Amino acid sequence: MNNEKLERFTELLLEWNKIHNLTGAKTPLEVEKNIEDSLFPTTFIEKPSSILDVGTGAGFPGLILAIAYPDVKTVLCEPRQKRASFLKYVAMELELDNVVVIKKRVEDFSDEPFGLISSRAVTDTKMLLELTEHLQTDATRYLFYKGEQVFSEIEAVDSSLDYDIIEKDQRNYLYIKGLA
Repeated sequence: MNNEKLERFTELLLEWNKIHNLTGAKTPLEVEKNIEDSLFPTTFIEKPSSILDVGTGAGFPGLILAIAYPDVKTVLCEPRQKRASFLKYVAMELELDNVVVIKKRVEDFSDEPFGLISSRAVTDTKMLLELTEHLQTDATRYLFYKGEQVFSEIEAVDSSLDYDIIEKDQRNYLYIKGLA
């Protein structure tokens, strides 16, 4: 793991956050907790062939996953201008050649299917699966950072999913390995 890049990301985020209010994380420790939250799934997911992060915001989890997997193409899909500008700046500053920032809503974005589609705090599971349908194949996996609502969200999805829910602290990581 590239700790220098994570430290520099923390500095840049705190600096930009003072002006642009990108995240609720206002101290280095709070940013570090968000980084740890973003990185934890790398302990149990398969290394993806490519990543699409929906609604990246201030960089969690997409930008952090891009740092963890420097040789994996990572698309950060963020519709809000100030957040997209921040993400582009950080990718350039940290020389993350694997990162592409798209300032669009995911439903308006077209590309080849992705190996992994991730998201944190965007919308419910069913809606995320529907919004990204055009960007997945049978091989696509999903990694959603969820709270307690994950259990009722899974019940609301029509198909039978092949998934795991890994619980850590107040977080539920929903890892969908296949759509039936």
